[in-house]
Amino acid sequence: MAPHFCGAIAMFKPTVTGPSPAQFRELERQIREKAESALLKASHQGGKIAVGRIQGAMARAGLGRLGNAVEASSDLEKGGRLHRSSAREVSASSAVHLKSRNERTVGAIEAYTRGANIRPRNARWLWIPSPELQRRVKGGGRVEPSNWKSSGLEQRIGPLVQIPGKHSGEVLLIVPAVTVATSGKARPRRLPKRGGVRPGRELRENFIAFTGIRSTSRQARVDPLQIIDDVRAELPTLLARELEK
Repeated sequence: MAPHFCGAIAMFKPTVTGPSPAQFRELERQIREKAESALLKASHQGGKIAVGRIQGAMARAGLGRLGNAVEASSDLEKGGRLHRSSAREVSASSAVHLKSRNERTVGAIEAYTRGANIRPRNARWLWIPSPELQRRVKGGGRVEPSNWKSSGLEQRIGPLVQIPGKHSGEVLLIVPAVTVATSGKARPRRLPKRGGVRPGRELRENFIAFTGIRSTSRQARVDPLQIIDDVRAELPTLLARELEK
């Protein structure tokens, strides 16, 4: 016998009450704030990553000291202000730049990142100091023929004498009768007046202090623009990570 049901059938009609306009605006505000914060942090992180990679590449290329002149700044560091192109579109940025304004440092970085032909300015020769000389003089300037006397090196080592180099495009600045250490750093010194050479030192009849050349070229060793492009391609991933936090 088939079952038989009598009576009314109950109807279930679920309803959901949505947020009020005020609640919706608050939710929208919270989402926007989180997204904008993530934009600022992701762009800031991108700048730091780019600087680190550029400095690493320069260190591997033997340009470690020059890498210290590279830094990044971001909107996050400048108070967290976003760029608003419209009521609904915003962006955040960071910039990689040089913190040094030293003309020599800037020029060296440009040469090793772009390649360059280097020529002397307001002079006939480009002077390259001997690696056996100290790099800096009192006050932090680089040792050069122009400050040889004022820095006290003439008194300590001797006066510079110009002689021809190996070819017409080269000259040498030498110091006659100089003694250097036989081990460790050369530490060139003027030959004592009595003419004797102290133990642990040897005589150089002609110590080459500087080599003068007409010009030199530098090949690019690091491509910072490519590194920055690579990091830029990673920004969506950096942004996603910040949004997940």
